[in-house]
Amino acid sequence: MANPSRTLAMGQDEATAAGRASVDAPFGRALVEAGRARPEIVGLTADLGKYTDILPFRDAFPDRFFNVGMAEQNLVGIAAGLARTGKIPFATTYGVFATRRAFDFVAIAVAHSQLNVKIIAGLPGLTTGYGGTHQAIEDLALMRMIPGLVVIDPCDATDIAQATAAIAAYPGPVYMRLLRGKVPVVLDPATYSFEIGKAKRLRDGSDVGIIATGMMTERAIDAAAALAQRGIAAGVLHVPTIKPFDVDGVAAFCASVDRVVTAENHVVVGGLASLVVEALHERGVAKPVTRIGLPDRYIECGSVPHLQSVYGLSTDRMIETIAG
Repeated sequence: MANPSRTLAMGQDEATAAGRASVDAPFGRALVEAGRARPEIVGLTADLGKYTDILPFRDAFPDRFFNVGMAEQNLVGIAAGLARTGKIPFATTYGVFATRRAFDFVAIAVAHSQLNVKIIAGLPGLTTGYGGTHQAIEDLALMRMIPGLVVIDPCDATDIAQATAAIAAYPGPVYMRLLRGKVPVVLDPATYSFEIGKAKRLRDGSDVGIIATGMMTERAIDAAAALAQRGIAAGVLHVPTIKPFDVDGVAAFCASVDRVVTAENHVVVGGLASLVVEALHERGVAKPVTRIGLPDRYIECGSVPHLQSVYGLSTDRMIETIAG
């Protein structure tokens, strides 16, 4: 089990919550399945194949895999060129490099022409202890501003596998955050169904409604169960798609609860919290909103469990914030 007091090496994973099953490299496994069904799918990486779980695809289809080296702008440009030849490129790198470093290439080379490119972004938000240079804490805000770009933040292995299949079939540009390594199974694949642009109610409750995206959905489910023991009925709405945003689904959920809490592995500016407030304004729903997320600052280096606790992203801190 990972030592919670130290920063992990780049290739190491945080320990899965006790008692929760996990799947190793769910993105890579799902991409192999999609690749078998769609021979036009190709895989690319910017020298981060090991750390973005695309190696299962490389091993299954070595002639359809390309490592372009540490050149993220080139990665996006090559993906755009391949898309123009009828290929479906899945390009992997870290979120900070796909957004901060290659933003203009994503916006102009890919989205401006509505090319069929899928950008898969590792180390989202506070999932690495390597500090501000590697923590993609503002990527959702950046990517949602690009016209025509679908933006997805899956919460677990089930979500990742289903979202990978869905975006392979979707004829347009996509940015998807990636949870890598041994990813927990939170959602039951027998009952859950990912749909681009749709939020999913996972738990009913009228006292407070927790709207979560990405890895924070797992924490929201666990927090809601703990809050029930305190007599607080908490509903949970999972929002895996940041863009297009399910305004009607979010507004209806908020209308059914007394107060709203948003939970995101991202700065609270420009991401899920901002989208929820915008949705409430657009639909004329007045509810108090508490935002759980990262502050408007760069995060220091340290162990991930420690940092998540310090900045309020852990389950225990979520419970404290909601219970008051």
